[in-house]
Amino acid sequence: MMDKEQIARSLAFLGKDLLEEILTHSAVAEIPKNTEILREGQYIKVIPLLLEGLVKVSSHYEEKELLLYYIRPNESCIMSFSAGLDNQPSRVTAITEEASAALLIPVDKVSRWIKEYPGFNLLFFQQYNQRYADLIDTINHLLYDKLDKRIYDYLREKINLTGKNPLNISHRQIAQELGTAREVVSRMLKKLEAEGKLRQQSKGIKITGL
Repeated sequence: MMDKEQIARSLAFLGKDLLEEILTHSAVAEIPKNTEILREGQYIKVIPLLLEGLVKVSSHYEEKELLLYYIRPNESCIMSFSAGLDNQPSRVTAITEEASAALLIPVDKVSRWIKEYPGFNLLFFQQYNQRYADLIDTINHLLYDKLDKRIYDYLREKINLTGKNPLNISHRQIAQELGTAREVVSRMLKKLEAEGKLRQQSKGIKITGL
């Protein structure tokens, strides 16, 4: 896990005074893979700033899940930030894709910091633009792309994020994150394999040409 000196170097862009405040009042947590760190309907007490690892943010409707975006190191969950400031329940679920470490920033300090430290606003509001772009991409994929392309792009993104190819992932997990049925995913993967875009192996799914 990162120590305070490493965290300070990683977040040096926030400025010395704000960084001292954050490190004084926040806690560092190690979070195992596949751990739910936020669920829909939960009230926000701390805002996670990811230091290491990868976090998946998704939305659920009935029994279906829709992947919204990923949180990478030095990023936070904008939905948590917004819900925490407004004292509203979360509308998303966040789960670690890899073993992760996060700085847990108390919500009750955030409202003061965003007024006193412009750098703190920069940390979050820059990410609003990125998350907005992520959500627009998700909507465009849903509206305009065929499912085989959505699956292929999804696998490529996950490989780029994790650095793992082949990717150890089940047909069921792909179906859950893309809001479709496992049988449909299996059929589309066979189609992509026949086209030479991927290979299904005992170790997982390998995208060719990467």
